[in-house]
Amino acid sequence: MDDYIPIAALNQYAYCPHRCWRMFCLGGFVDNHYTIEGTSLHDCVHTVGEAQREDTWQVRAVWLKSEQYRLIGKADLIEEIEGRWIPVEYKRGNKGEFDNDALQVCAQVLCLEEMTGKTVPLGYVYYAHSHQRQPVEIDSNLRQRAIATINAVAKILDTGAMPPAIYTPRCKGCSLYEQCLPKAADKVSRYREAE
Repeated sequence: MDDYIPIAALNQYAYCPHRCWRMFCLGGFVDNHYTIEGTSLHDCVHTVGEAQREDTWQVRAVWLKSEQYRLIGKADLIEEIEGRWIPVEYKRGNKGEFDNDALQVCAQVLCLEEMTGKTVPLGYVYYAHSHQRQPVEIDSNLRQRAIATINAVAKILDTGAMPPAIYTPRCKGCSLYEQCLPKAADKVSRYREAE
């Protein structure tokens, strides 16, 4: 399975390409309170099992795979309602302003569609802090962005090429901030340009 792309890598790449490289090429990961909270949530969610709730069949901790896109990963929850498959990804916080969670759901959809032969037009992200499900419409734009992200992650994994560490507001909550030091990298870059 070494030549498969972890579905979670798409989320990390969309959050920060350098973070994705550190996690999936270097194998580097450091916990902070956000990641510990997220791990705790996923430990609860990833209890293998299934249940019937009214008209909805739910199965947890489902492995998904796509040969076409070289993807592999575990879905938190898959629901089946009247023959329609719906992935539900669990996240610790509130709805974010970025699309990295939607890209992860779309990657799950690409796998589900290949595995079931059925079109999956909708997924959800469940945010634990707000106890809300946010719908993710799987339209052609999101599909194209997901495929472009798959290709970008594949290139990083295949070549090991390190994307630059670029400071953005997202860095404030990143558990790997102390390892990449994007502000320091920026200062060094500006210093070299001034020489």
